[in-house]
Amino acid sequence: QVQLEETGGGLVQAGGSLRLSCAASGRTSSTNCMGWFRQATGKEREFVAVSSWRGGSTYYADSVKGRFTIFRDNAKSTVYLQMNSLKPDDTAVYYCAARLNCGTNYQMAPQYNYWGQGTQVTVSS
Repeated sequence: QVQLEETGGGLVQAGGSLRLSCAASGRTSSTNCMGWFRQATGKEREFVAVSSWRGGSTYYADSVKGRFTIFRDNAKSTVYLQMNSLKPDDTAVYYCAARLNCGTNYQMAPQYNYWGQGTQVTVSS
């Protein structure tokens, strides 16, 4: 089994920055692909960014390109999401997710086997 633990959420003003962390433990060999989704109140869970351990590929939702950066520390089995130029529309619960490999359907939440408990990010205007 795999456990994912997120930290780093909070309240920030528009234009500010936050960094989220997600540490994997347990069978981390099953988490070559790790990323972030978010879910705002009353909306469906949506893809934010993902990183593949193999090859170092990263993918982003159009809504966060140029503002968010995903990166990882392989030695710590941890993935980070640096969020800059935050907007009120970024307010959501952010979830860390992991699966064996990213593949071509990395934007699809049901394809991920492991999930963190979520961390709230609130951006005030």
